Amino acid sequence: MFPLRFDVNGEVVEVSVTTLLNGGYAGRSQEDVAAHVAELAELGVPAPTSTPCLYPVAPYLAMQPDQVPVQHDRTSGEAEWALVVAGPEERDVLLTVACDHTDRALEVHGVAWSKQAGPDVLGRQAWRLVDVADRVDELTLTAWAGGEQIQRGALAELLSPQYWLDDLRERGLLKPGTVLLSGTIPMDSAVDQFADTWRVELGDPKTGATIACEYRLDRMPDPVA
Repeated sequence: MFPLRFDVNGEVVEVSVTTLLNGGYAGRSQEDVAAHVAELAELGVPAPTSTPCLYPVAPYLAMQPDQVPVQHDRTSGEAEWALVVAGPEERDVLLTVACDHTDRALEVHGVAWSKQAGPDVLGRQAWRLVDVADRVDELTLTAWAGGEQIQRGALAELLSPQYWLDDLRERGLLKPGTVLLSGTIPMDSAVDQFADTWRVELGDPKTGATIACEYRLDRMPDPVA
């Protein structure tokens, strides 16, 4: 596994991922989450037994690529933020942008399985969480699929980074090498999510700064069978 590299205010920080976790059904309003679970159930996606969820993912799926190989045309991304534990101190916890690329055809058979079928794409820049903690709810997530905006919202819509830090601490996972993705915000159903490109931005309205991840899908040849 190759280490992730982040530009943190001009300093290069390397992290070898040992634990990768994906939050799911992680809206701050769990009433809205329950309604979303019901909608997904109508589409055939199995409902979780409780929410929020936390899905362990193979650590090698944390990547920073420009291209993502896919096996078919029913995959898409999700705008998320990510916590990256880069060291033992509070100041070592980084916040960056992420896109959880998911196999939608497999998702109807099991959400956890679908998480293993695509990478978690992370940005190449990051902020120290302590530097934005006073305004973290104001930070924004925006995603474009094929150049069309498909997601837009604030981090206040999701369970907070502090919620997940406390959860990781209780599980004994708040240690260097842990990466956690937040779960996502609603998509605009009028936009085709099955696009050839995905771009996600984490924005700070106070400073105007943004962190982005962007990639193109590369359809693999059909299997020889």
